[in-house]
Amino acid sequence: MNVNQSVPPVPSFGQPQPVYPGYHQSSYGGQSGSTAPTIPYGAYNGPVSGYQQTPPQGMSRAPPSSGAPPTSTAQAPCGQAAYGQFGQGDVQNGPSSTVQMQRLPGSQPFGSPLAPVGNQPAVLQPYGPPPTSAQVTAQLSGMQISGAVAPAPPSSGLGYGPPTSLASASGSFPNSGLYGSYPQGQAPPLSQAQGHPGIQTPQRSAPSQASGFTPPASGGPRLPSMTGPLLPGQSFGGPSVSQPNHVSSPPPQALPPGTQMTGPLGPLPPMHSPQQPGYQPQQNGSFGPTRGPQPNYGSPYPAAPTFGSQSGPQPLPPKRLDPDAIPSPIQVIEDDRNNRGTEPFVTGVRGQVPPLVTTNFLVKDQGNASPRYIRCTSYNIPCTSDMAKQAQVPLAAVIKPLARLPPEEASPYVVDHGESGPLRCNRCKAYMCPFMQFIEGGRRFQCCFCSCINDVPPQYFQHLDHTGKRVDAYDRPELSLGSYEFLATVDYCKNSKFPSPPAFIFMIDVSYNAIRTGLVRLLCEELKSLLDFLPSLLDQIPEMFADTRETETVFVPVIQAGMEALKAAECAGKLFLFHTSLPIAEAPGKLKNRDDRKLINTDKEKTLFQPQTGAYQTLAKECVAQGCCVDLFLFPNQYVDVATLSVVPQLTGGSVYKYACFQVENDQERFLSDLRRDVQKVVGFDAVMRVRTSTGIRAVDFFGAFYMSNTTDVELAGLDGDKTVTVEFKHDDRLNEESGALLQCALLYTSCAGQRRLRIHNLALNCCTQLADLYRNCETDTLINYMAKFAYRGVLNSPVKAVRDTLITQCAQILACYRKNCASPSSAGQLILPECMKLLPVYLNCVLKSDVLQPGAEITTDDRAYVRQLVTSMDVAETNVFFYPRLLPLTKSPIESTTEPPAVRASEERLSNGDMYLLENGLNLFLWVGASVQQGVVQSLFSVSSFSQITSGLSVLPVLDNPLSKKVRGLIDSLRAQRSRYMKLIVVKQEDKLEMLFKHFLVEDKSLSGGASYVDFLCHMHKEIRQLLS
Repeated sequence: MNVNQSVPPVPSFGQPQPVYPGYHQSSYGGQSGSTAPTIPYGAYNGPVSGYQQTPPQGMSRAPPSSGAPPTSTAQAPCGQAAYGQFGQGDVQNGPSSTVQMQRLPGSQPFGSPLAPVGNQPAVLQPYGPPPTSAQVTAQLSGMQISGAVAPAPPSSGLGYGPPTSLASASGSFPNSGLYGSYPQGQAPPLSQAQGHPGIQTPQRSAPSQASGFTPPASGGPRLPSMTGPLLPGQSFGGPSVSQPNHVSSPPPQALPPGTQMTGPLGPLPPMHSPQQPGYQPQQNGSFGPTRGPQPNYGSPYPAAPTFGSQSGPQPLPPKRLDPDAIPSPIQVIEDDRNNRGTEPFVTGVRGQVPPLVTTNFLVKDQGNASPRYIRCTSYNIPCTSDMAKQAQVPLAAVIKPLARLPPEEASPYVVDHGESGPLRCNRCKAYMCPFMQFIEGGRRFQCCFCSCINDVPPQYFQHLDHTGKRVDAYDRPELSLGSYEFLATVDYCKNSKFPSPPAFIFMIDVSYNAIRTGLVRLLCEELKSLLDFLPSLLDQIPEMFADTRETETVFVPVIQAGMEALKAAECAGKLFLFHTSLPIAEAPGKLKNRDDRKLINTDKEKTLFQPQTGAYQTLAKECVAQGCCVDLFLFPNQYVDVATLSVVPQLTGGSVYKYACFQVENDQERFLSDLRRDVQKVVGFDAVMRVRTSTGIRAVDFFGAFYMSNTTDVELAGLDGDKTVTVEFKHDDRLNEESGALLQCALLYTSCAGQRRLRIHNLALNCCTQLADLYRNCETDTLINYMAKFAYRGVLNSPVKAVRDTLITQCAQILACYRKNCASPSSAGQLILPECMKLLPVYLNCVLKSDVLQPGAEITTDDRAYVRQLVTSMDVAETNVFFYPRLLPLTKSPIESTTEPPAVRASEERLSNGDMYLLENGLNLFLWVGASVQQGVVQSLFSVSSFSQITSGLSVLPVLDNPLSKKVRGLIDSLRAQRSRYMKLIVVKQEDKLEMLFKHFLVEDKSLSGGASYVDFLCHMHKEIRQLLS
């Protein structure tokens, strides 16, 4: 190929790809759930086992904390809303303190030491002199981290800014009250001068010397200090010395001796935050109704009267921890958008941490693959396995080989080397890439993966310039770009024969249920419009089976028939299977109903996620060998055993869609939108993917929808642009700081046009000998994606409680290692989080509370199996919004504004009954309407005159010619376009029975199934970290 000639047109990939339509399930499948009983909260107050020096292997250890078992209730019949009435008082948004958080770029150097207090403006120094060493000793002596209950300090506000640190919510954790408390009669009411704990952003300084790791010394910008009023009884002098990646709060004051914590907590008082002069209110900071007392937590007072006895002086209730003072996902996302959304992300520099997945940014490929193709848990990996074990940060990459790019970014160039094919290393078979080193005047090259010296073929030879770079480097994509494609030669094809274009086969369930619901007629009409040429068979099918009374269905023989058809045509392809019920007819793959909610929270719970029989795995293996990918569309009215039926789609790289209690009038739009998008997806068929690494690390584990017949090759009958393969790496040798580490993902596949291609993605990472460098270059969103997939696979073989405990332990070890080795010495009462991991606790809590790991009573077994397989191949952006949904207020931003309104935190406290909110998580879309919304707004959006006339559960907004209606409908369309599945809208009125379903997605709050609130979980993580450090 002449290097100057234009690149041949790229079928499919060269065109801008269709944007995401959306996801949706109501309860993941459209059906209403049954009433979820309130479970007493007891998830995080059990005894804590001692710290084990060696990290636990697998899932065997059962450390502290797992949720109370949900009570099982009968499944509500389809279409019947079984939620009980739920009242809610007025929730107002009030002012709150402000803090502007900055997400610091991964490469930012450590800052300079703290400036003297005298340099700060007077208004920021409302405190007295610094505490003496005696005072600090007194504070620390009041805390015990062993099992005994100790006098506890009052709750202190959380520091917030670069290393996030917060005072212990209670000085001793086991069996003590969750929040700090005060002696009887000694907690004066809050006044303007006292308010809630202040937020302080200390200046940056170098971390303390940690076991054998010396931090680099370099200067950096100084951040302004921000302070606020303290709680009664608290004293603080001057800013605390902290270090670069976290925020410290003042150490808590010890309680007077003799104050024990036993018995039940009193009710929590409302906490109003007086506005501080000089700061504007945080855009989403608000206080609503206060949380009630936490059952199962001891009272902070000795000999507290029981609820039955009202004699004696009543103790004052403890002060609550301010949710605005703990790390906010909304603030972090907003800061990253502001700081990193304006400039293109140029991939030329090794080990750069990309902008967050929630930030819109352009990518310029200059030698490393775009983060749209590969995201890593850390971009600076430890040089040794010992260091990696110490930190416990998983080293993983989430790879999306066929990811769709925005129209402004070019699809990968296609390189044709003719009959000789792509140039590779003779030893490790890595493909030519920008990191290969040409030597001896360009006649040979040294492999960057295995260091082997290879000869350059005569037809590929080119001279080197004075820097040792080939003079044609920028004319060849494989020498200058991170991602590109090679046309494959016949050697890369099955049976040494170029493939035929793939085929699509549609397989329609025509049983009684499918005919009765109108599904068959709807599907045949749609296929006529989707497919240019089809015989009149599609018109005849609904008539042929109109009078059927056959209710039993088969499943395995249908797929076998489709696979045989592809085999006879000698091509790969995709089966679109439309199925309604459990296959109970006498045939291979016959299943029985094994739905048993009594197994939840037992050792046999894992069987609910496993396939009933091995026939489905055997069938999937045969499908992969033939290049037969299966997409399954399910329309169940009752249990269909998703765990078993989804095995074939899962192992062949296909997708599962579920529409429970399907009704044409309600679900038509969602089903047809998903089907159209599925048929039009760009798919790679008969694919094999291998990930190569440079010496020192290797790929050891893989997560996703695929089959593996050996330990290195990921086999996919089909791979589309939405699917990811997650790869975990381990050390097998020492890495070098200078040379770094390299990954190369090679995907061999057949395009929709029948062309055999290789798509190559390359990424260079930094390596470090300092733990601080590791912690500065992690990406929490990718970490959570990996941890969720790890846990969701774990439930196949381990009790759910053991899986939850493993996640909590690993998170505690990651944060304890940071505290011990990278943070400045400070009071044990402070929680210190790395800057780029300050959202790890809130996101991890969302995973722990998810329906797979902690199901509510209304979640069906099929729902859990469906979500489990769905998350397995999600990308980082999808898991981010799935576990922490977006909540968007609709009347706060100007009516003429075309931009998306700024999100608020996913908590009931953020809801104002005078507003409306959209909530989306990639599968579900709710419009919550407050009871006090203005009449004009109701009229403009719903075309009714009052709140009471709005239809609850409405799924389509009326098309009205007014600015508000256009704005809200436009926003809904925009949200759907961002997601890979169509999200069906559900309108929820405040205090309506559907509100329980909506509140399930307010993930910062306590869940009915026993999941902890964000505040409680943060306190629990602090306890776990202190346990490890002690």
